[in-house]
Amino acid sequence: MCNRYRMTEAQIALAARYGIEAPFPPDHTIPPPELFPDKPAFVVRQEAEERMLDTMAWGFPHKVPGKRINKATGKPVLLNKSVTNVRNYTSPFWRSALLNPERRCLVPFTSFSEYGQTRGADGKLPLYWFDVPSRPIVSFAGVWRSTESGAVFAFLTTEPNPLVAPIHPKAMPVLLHEQDEEQWLTADVDQAILLAAPYPSQLMVVDLG
Repeated sequence: MCNRYRMTEAQIALAARYGIEAPFPPDHTIPPPELFPDKPAFVVRQEAEERMLDTMAWGFPHKVPGKRINKATGKPVLLNKSVTNVRNYTSPFWRSALLNPERRCLVPFTSFSEYGQTRGADGKLPLYWFDVPSRPIVSFAGVWRSTESGAVFAFLTTEPNPLVAPIHPKAMPVLLHEQDEEQWLTADVDQAILLAAPYPSQLMVVDLG
């Protein structure tokens, strides 16, 4: 589910879009322009009354049981996994971040991708790209936290709209209207979660490529 997106705008354009003043984080060739789990990406967060532009790694670290068994304990060996999408808003894993407005963030993007359901003649699933033509930079509704190796982020998903559903019927990312971004960053959790709704299909386009 959306483990690949693009951020093709320059750092200065992001600062202007979100009303952020210098200094900025060092631009370590971000955007690449395609972004993947565990890689650094730009994130906008709010601290007190000020918006900040940060770089964080995409994906919350999480331990999951592997197939190999630890002979000493008889239990599966735990493997490290990066969780990139927030699906269950009531899960304790995400709840602490959702409850605290300062742990919510905006994840800027210019387009996001989903794989189709039917393999082509080459045996591969087609990759579709979605964007909002009227808005050069759009925000996913995200959350973040600090870890021993640095700050990480993930973003929320919701039911797919009619444009996304034929390609990816399980879910789509939560895209925020620009006028709702402040609510996501500052409101109490009940008001913030109201924004986790499918983005209008008529405002989006999809391309194969």
